[in-house]
Amino acid sequence: MNNEAKIKVIGAGLAGCEAAYAAARLGVKVELYEMKPHKYSPAHHSDGFAELVCSNSLRSNDVSNAVGLLKAELFALGSLIMEAAYATEVPAGSALAVNRELFSSYITEKIKNHPNIIVIEGEVTEIPEEGITVIASGPLTSESLAKSISEYTGGGELHFFDAAAPIVDFSTVNTDVAFFASRWGKGNPEDYLNCPMTKEQYDIFYNELINAKAAPLKAFDKELQEDLTVFEGCMPVEVMASRGYDTLRFGPMKPVGLTDPKTGEDAFATVQLRRENKEGTMYNIVGFQTHLTFGEQKRVFGLIPGLENAEFFRYGVMHRNTYLNSPGFLTPAYSVKKDDRLFFAGQMTGVEGYVESASSGFVAGINAAMLALGRDAVIFPRETEIGALAHYVSEGGVSSSFQPMNANFGIIAPFDKKIKGGKKARNEAYAARSLEYIKSINLFED
Repeated sequence: MNNEAKIKVIGAGLAGCEAAYAAARLGVKVELYEMKPHKYSPAHHSDGFAELVCSNSLRSNDVSNAVGLLKAELFALGSLIMEAAYATEVPAGSALAVNRELFSSYITEKIKNHPNIIVIEGEVTEIPEEGITVIASGPLTSESLAKSISEYTGGGELHFFDAAAPIVDFSTVNTDVAFFASRWGKGNPEDYLNCPMTKEQYDIFYNELINAKAAPLKAFDKELQEDLTVFEGCMPVEVMASRGYDTLRFGPMKPVGLTDPKTGEDAFATVQLRRENKEGTMYNIVGFQTHLTFGEQKRVFGLIPGLENAEFFRYGVMHRNTYLNSPGFLTPAYSVKKDDRLFFAGQMTGVEGYVESASSGFVAGINAAMLALGRDAVIFPRETEIGALAHYVSEGGVSSSFQPMNANFGIIAPFDKKIKGGKKARNEAYAARSLEYIKSINLFED
């Protein structure tokens, strides 16, 4: 073991704790910086590490669900977060839910009692100029550190809110109704799917949309949400619709230049979906950034012809979220391409969700440790969910704008041939392939 090997980790959320613990288990000395209890973000209240803010649920345990697979991968790899989750689990059917206080206490104790980890209380206000560092400061990064990161990236590569439209699974779109075409026939027609509406269909959709239930705003989102409504490019689709009956028909649902091949005419209104990845498994509903609850999104957007049975890889979101424009900036090891001593982890990188944040922290921590030890980086392949997320963050999709992403099977490497038995059989095959690889890896000797 190299007794001089050491790294810094900034932030003791899920990603930071995962990074620190993984590096420490590899024999690297870790300085873990946490601004609590001297300063709190607007979302945090307890002194404990890895505080769960929004929910005690870590979602599905079923490996035929992408986040279920990601949890299985992390557990098999030796994740602290998954160890803590199963140690503090409470009944929740097929989901993994935890006692929040016990979960945080379990992780805090493990971190503080590890001989290779020193916890340093206090705010880090700028990127350290020397040493291997993992920045895992979270979506509510303090103003001073966010400013330092923004300056480091050149000013335009750090975003402060997430206004993303829903993404659907192409295999669940009804292509007997939806058709491929780009507006006015320009560009590659397979880049866009179009869902035409009659006046009667639009009337029903419009009425349900303007009366749908919005997600409750958190205190730290309210001021931002008010600002977002000012900008046309970020306006929630339901707010746009409330401006008037025809607003969407002259905006994101403009039908002109999109002739329905079944009728030979433009529809009354048309919803466009843009291809989100090169494999064509994921399509983004153009202009449908929204603040509706997930249940309402599924119900109301299911009224769109062609999307009646559509399944969502991710729902639309609008919230405060400090994150990098990571493609081209980060590597699949979560290191900065131009400065390999610097790593980012957590929602800052563009992963979305607790388990996904832990996943990025695990990969960043392992690779920061490997660099400190003078060993080769560990790059997980796209055939695994942990690797698919890392590659999505470092490479992005086919669209020009990068949006945060949660675990889903749309980003995992597809099979060369069709898997018989439908979607569940395909997803189970993805899981079996991934876990066979993951279980062949032994990162830790302890």
